[in-house]
Amino acid sequence: MVEKLQEKKEKNHAVFSRQVGDKASRKLRAQRHISRTIWYGLGMMGLVGWSVAVPTLLGAALGIWLDKRYPGSHSWTLTLLLIGLISGCFNAWHWVAKEDRKIREEQENNHV
Repeated sequence: MVEKLQEKKEKNHAVFSRQVGDKASRKLRAQRHISRTIWYGLGMMGLVGWSVAVPTLLGAALGIWLDKRYPGSHSWTLTLLLIGLISGCFNAWHWVAKEDRKIREEQENNHV
């Protein structure tokens, strides 16, 4: 009888330990992701926007300067504006893909 009580007590202890461990791991995961709030998302949108806008504006400014210095049959402003836009979009795409990979890796590591 005493052995059965001891065995039941050990089983309950193992169940309780597992429950405590599960709760602790959930809390730790939640603390790691606390920085991903609405402000984090808005900041990311701003960062992506600026990564497109800055090269586009720099290309346009350089194009205007070149058009004033070296006028020709084609517009340096439009050419460099388009090049700046394309490079900014590529830069934003690359950065967003990198962040997406990092988020997916974190999710996979948390579910293992």
